[in-house]
Amino acid sequence: MERLGVDIGGTFTDLVAQDENGQLHTTKVLTTPEDHAEGIMTAIAKAGIDLGKTELFLHGSTIAINTVVERKGVKTALLTTRGFRDVYEIGRSNRPEAYNLFFERPRPLVPRSSCREITERITARGEVHTPLEAETAAALVAELKNAGVESIAVCLLHSYANPEHEVALGQIIGSVHPKAYVSLSHRILREYREYERASTTVVNAYVGPVVARYLASLQTRLRAKGFEGEVLVMQSGGGVMSLTAAMQAPVRTMESGPVAGVMGAASVAGALGYRNAIAFDMGGTTAKASMIKDGAAEIAGSYYIGGYSTGHPVMLPVIDIVEVGSGGGSIAWLDSAGGMKVGPVSAGAVPGPASYGRGGAEPTVTDANLLLGLLGEKSFLGGEMPLDGRAAESAVQSRIAHPLGLTLNQAATGIIRIVNAHMALALRAVSVERGEDPRDFALVAFGGAGPLHASTLARELGIPVVVIPRIPGQFSARGMLVCPLRRDYVQTLLRDFGIVNPPEVAATLRGLIQEGLAILARERRSRNSPPQVECALDLRYRGQEHSIAVPLVGQQFTARDRLAVSNRFHELHMSLYGHAAATEPLEMVGVRVTVQVPVAGGDFGDSAGVVAKGGGLVEPHGRRQAYMGERYGFIKTPLYHRSDLAPRTSLPGPAIIEEAASTTVVLPGDRVTVAPTGELIVRIAEGEKA
Repeated sequence: MERLGVDIGGTFTDLVAQDENGQLHTTKVLTTPEDHAEGIMTAIAKAGIDLGKTELFLHGSTIAINTVVERKGVKTALLTTRGFRDVYEIGRSNRPEAYNLFFERPRPLVPRSSCREITERITARGEVHTPLEAETAAALVAELKNAGVESIAVCLLHSYANPEHEVALGQIIGSVHPKAYVSLSHRILREYREYERASTTVVNAYVGPVVARYLASLQTRLRAKGFEGEVLVMQSGGGVMSLTAAMQAPVRTMESGPVAGVMGAASVAGALGYRNAIAFDMGGTTAKASMIKDGAAEIAGSYYIGGYSTGHPVMLPVIDIVEVGSGGGSIAWLDSAGGMKVGPVSAGAVPGPASYGRGGAEPTVTDANLLLGLLGEKSFLGGEMPLDGRAAESAVQSRIAHPLGLTLNQAATGIIRIVNAHMALALRAVSVERGEDPRDFALVAFGGAGPLHASTLARELGIPVVVIPRIPGQFSARGMLVCPLRRDYVQTLLRDFGIVNPPEVAATLRGLIQEGLAILARERRSRNSPPQVECALDLRYRGQEHSIAVPLVGQQFTARDRLAVSNRFHELHMSLYGHAAATEPLEMVGVRVTVQVPVAGGDFGDSAGVVAKGGGLVEPHGRRQAYMGERYGFIKTPLYHRSDLAPRTSLPGPAIIEEAASTTVVLPGDRVTVAPTGELIVRIAEGEKA
């Protein structure tokens, strides 16, 4: 095998291997929550992969984000400038839930007692105002060492302008407490906003030792099986980075698995000619949606780990994803008033849905789909994991149908309608709520359960085309195979844009580009692909709080570019907010640089790996009663194996297309066509509603 992609989800661990001929080999196993590496090694063994012949191991996981959400990080301390100890705990004064009288702010990952002050001061211009007191700093670090602190976050005031004191303090920590994990803010991000910068640095320090131990253990296990290649880790911004870089900045890996799926969706949609698309990923625990516009995934400059109300801000580039607690394992339950709810709690891999036969007793979305005939008892996971229809019936009947006085079918239908409503909200959040008409987009659906619900959701939002990529059940793992090595940099540079000094801006851009190129040169090894560089300026109207990134043409900024950049900012502001103020003065907040190097192979635009036994007319391998929506009810629906559908095969709905790790439902009136490269293109009947 040339390359191997592995994605650890809440329910399943997915593996996709690509050999030297471009053929894809896939495996799906249940996730092992107590030891994620064990699930990976099980998947490798099940797939029969010879690690001695593998060049690249690409990995995405939920280790970092789960460590924060479950608060299972190490004992961490925060060192900051004297007088600013409480910045991290106070945070922002905004109240996420203004009308919730019982709202409680999230507990900081580092208690106030572990936030300690260092005598030093750097000004916003990067000048030394108060020298660092090295001796008192060393004594403080020794005190933290004796207190059992394993990790130290260092976030000194204005270190983005001059990291001199942070560098010196890092050296002191290394001398006094050499076993401590050290997270220096200027190495994580170089932006102003002291609270967000402190929070990001703390998150990195909090999860750092956990992620580092996991990655080191995984590498050791891989080496023991003969792997001598390179391990690359998926990052939240849409690229991959080296194992060493991931250990140093694990905060960049928080959304690694979902992001890989979005990157893959952008690639497959672009290869099929759909420049605008919505990526929809429904797995066992959650469903995610993300906007792809002009061939590129939308990127946000910051996000909250755990949600806006109860989460921790991280100010780093991330593929903009909206997530809801709606997956195949989402549990259906009744609230105190007798109302039916679905999610966000999931049955996970253990015990899993009732139909898994692993001891689960709660009804889930998977159980409902089974009862409605949309899933087959013997075809789940290619027949490797038969589903127990009686267990599903018992769970839905006892927990939902009987208490509400509903028939079994009414209860199962209700579960699906509720979960679809939740997921439709996520799709609207990335489209309608951002000024985009979903009717102008294609829906790229993947994940184990995504193709099952995609056509219904497309009808709900008026989306005309649904794309089901090859191996949708392991698509996030496959998406890693097309992700480039990437570095993102942001440098705060507050200036009046009308009189900004172009050589200063150009020098800042040049410095960041050179830094990124140097790092990727060390990580690219034998890769011959030329690096790609993108630059942007963060601008805003004077008096505004937040800015907009305005892309630059090329890698330079001169006086001649000022007018074009200003006009582009006004256009972007109008597009995003519906108004612009062309006569208002502009401020520059900072500069952005992205440097990336493509990883050879993994192109979604070729037909390598497309294998189909059929051709021309295809006969179904069977039929079963399946629920096709409120309008049609139950229909005896033809069943097809996806492997029997040759390129350019076209089938009318209703139809159910089964494959090893996913099932695609084609509703009555719709038509599915197999693309030359193997994707399923479902065209939604015009005027049809869910």
